[in-house]
Amino acid sequence: MGKNKAARFRENLILPNVIQPTRDQAINEFEHKGKWKEFFGNDNPIVLELGCGKGEYSVGLAKAFPEKNFIGVDIKGARFWFGAKEAVEKDLKNVAFLRTQIELIENLFAENEVSEIWITFPDPQIKYRRTKHRLTNPEFLARYKHILKDDGVIHLKTDSEYLHGYTLGLLQGLGHEILTAHHDIYGAPEYQPDTTPLLREIRTYYEELFSSKGKTITYIKFRLKI
Repeated sequence: MGKNKAARFRENLILPNVIQPTRDQAINEFEHKGKWKEFFGNDNPIVLELGCGKGEYSVGLAKAFPEKNFIGVDIKGARFWFGAKEAVEKDLKNVAFLRTQIELIENLFAENEVSEIWITFPDPQIKYRRTKHRLTNPEFLARYKHILKDDGVIHLKTDSEYLHGYTLGLLQGLGHEILTAHHDIYGAPEYQPDTTPLLREIRTYYEELFSSKGKTITYIKFRLKI
């Protein structure tokens, strides 16, 4: 482990906006489940960013929407340290970071506790044998449905045309509600910025990387039906 990475792990232990439960703690009565409003000290809506990487979206949205609470979720704490550190330095009280595996999400949030979910540039898991790890597969969608409010929405932003197409087909096949879909958010003339504020303005490290290689950025906004 590099010195910088080790230092980030150590600092995560004392940052007030970082929560790092063990797997046993996550599975067995996680202390914040159903009580995230107490953690933030208000009744504002809770928004998750799953696979948050360096936390650019979580922090960017927290700056833009102080009336909401944001939680970046990722297993790689050395990455989201960047977002957690920036949030502390800028005194953003409405953003936190949770180090855990996404498949445990139902153990960490109560039923109907979450208002929105962002999935930003996940691994598309193109190989068939790894379908179960795709963050928009039916098993993950069922987990999200459990923790989302009835009118909650999910945003998928990706450079993978494969994952975009897979998710659209899956949502249509399962009868879920597709609210917005764009194959190229920077080139599509039908894109309406008022429908999803800051969709273009906030760019993650990976978005910048993929865009520089000429990849188009796609987006889907959808709501899960019962």
